[in-house]
Amino acid sequence: MEKKHQVHNLIILDESGSMESIKSVIIQGFNEVVQTIKGIEKKFPEQQHFISFISFNGLGQKFHHFAEPASSLKELNKQNYKPDANTPLFDAMGYSFNKLTQHLKGETNYNVLVTILTDGMENASKEFTGADINHLVLELNHKGWTFTYIGTDHDVKKMAKSMSITNSLTFKKDSDDINNMFGTERLARERYYQKLRSKENLDSDYFDTDNLNK
Repeated sequence: MEKKHQVHNLIILDESGSMESIKSVIIQGFNEVVQTIKGIEKKFPEQQHFISFISFNGLGQKFHHFAEPASSLKELNKQNYKPDANTPLFDAMGYSFNKLTQHLKGETNYNVLVTILTDGMENASKEFTGADINHLVLELNHKGWTFTYIGTDHDVKKMAKSMSITNSLTFKKDSDDINNMFGTERLARERYYQKLRSKENLDSDYFDTDNLNK
């Protein structure tokens, strides 16, 4: 039996205090993405999907899942998502990138889709610098990793570019715009999986909204 193509979905979600004001709508939108990921293997049976989900703030990093089957992905709620403290974004990225890289050692038939969602710039990392993250992103881009950066309340494009992430999406802190952002993310995610199936080039704009509805 032919081995299925592994797709690792790595989600890094900001849980800093400034996310409190949009907590409810983030939980709702995230849980719709959860349903998309859970249903993907029915739509793309030749793919085997795994989920790694980390949330982070100045109090630490929480791995809700690590390299687990997509079917095990649990929804967010007010008990397991409690925004607090500051934003050590680089540490969360560096730690999760290295952990998943280690896990994939020896594997060749895989892709990784990284989704980073934050409402503020880095302000508290101790282990990793921006230069470290930039180096990791450039290195992993050549190993089948695709990076997306979704943000608000800062210059999202500039921040993404500083880390060599070419796929970015900006949203405003209101319910309608957050819902639109999650809708765009879900469509882009499905198109990415479809591109894997048809062996299309993954380098084109992930959030190419002109083509998402085609």
